[in-house]
Amino acid sequence: MKVGFIGLGNVGSKLANTLLKKDVDLTVLDKNKEILDKFKKLGAKISKTPKDIAKNNELIITCLPSPKITSEVIESKNGIIEGLSKGKIWLEMSTTDSSEVIRLGKIFESLECSSLDAPVSGGCHRAATGNISIFVGGNKDIFNSILPILSIMGKDIIYTGKLGSASILKVITNFLASTHLVALGEALMVAKKSNIDLDVAYKAIKSSSGNSFVHETESQVILNGSYKIDFTMDLVLKDINLFNELSKLYNIPTEISSLLIKIFNEGSLKYGKRAWSSMIVKRIEDHCNVDLRAKGYPAELIDKEIESQGIQIK
Repeated sequence: MKVGFIGLGNVGSKLANTLLKKDVDLTVLDKNKEILDKFKKLGAKISKTPKDIAKNNELIITCLPSPKITSEVIESKNGIIEGLSKGKIWLEMSTTDSSEVIRLGKIFESLECSSLDAPVSGGCHRAATGNISIFVGGNKDIFNSILPILSIMGKDIIYTGKLGSASILKVITNFLASTHLVALGEALMVAKKSNIDLDVAYKAIKSSSGNSFVHETESQVILNGSYKIDFTMDLVLKDINLFNELSKLYNIPTEISSLLIKIFNEGSLKYGKRAWSSMIVKRIEDHCNVDLRAKGYPAELIDKEIESQGIQIK
């Protein structure tokens, strides 16, 4: 299957690279010429427009920062729609608005093409090794037809149901991750102020009922002081706002999401919208004039799990 990949950012570049490593016939497109040059050297073909990507490939993957950018790539002049022909498949791997995926999906359907939403979860370090999780929504037969490609990019492949369902689940999981991140900053500061060694605190939390994936990963780069997580404040705000809109749509009296939006808005203003999301912990560090540090923690996360063929989790 010939694959076109649009969007080679922190996540997209790693997903696309896993395909190259397995000798998938890959064409890529991004605004960043430097990253395109890198992929060309690795063996990828380079496209000039989304239209050309759609025209010359059976599977068109987008992995972009926002719903607005995705819609522009699809609907603008020389966009994906202009290059479509019967039977093409669009795979939306961005974290996005489920209603927008459904809207665009109807356009693809009218052109006798198919759509799946397939956001990923598990961190950029796992995207680099193909050990990330992928949620997939849309037609089950189309899902099955591209499962070999999905199984290269991810380890745990979860079919979630109708188109848009995967995007909803991704927003839910990102809301939970952001909640855990803010809570960890407060928890570690209480430990520090109580004169508990933060290495001991990390290990205690990891072995307890208070543990989380976020603690096992992001706490490490916080304790190092690099905060490098390859995910930024503006993306957190996009995701939490999407979650908040869903709660309003269903008239759910959520309280935490609005508080998170306030906290991350403050963090974005103070440290910059492109600051690493884990730097939200600096709010409490700065307020208390205390750095949360421990020796022996990495500046960057590396996935040490053995790379393996992905499977569908049923």
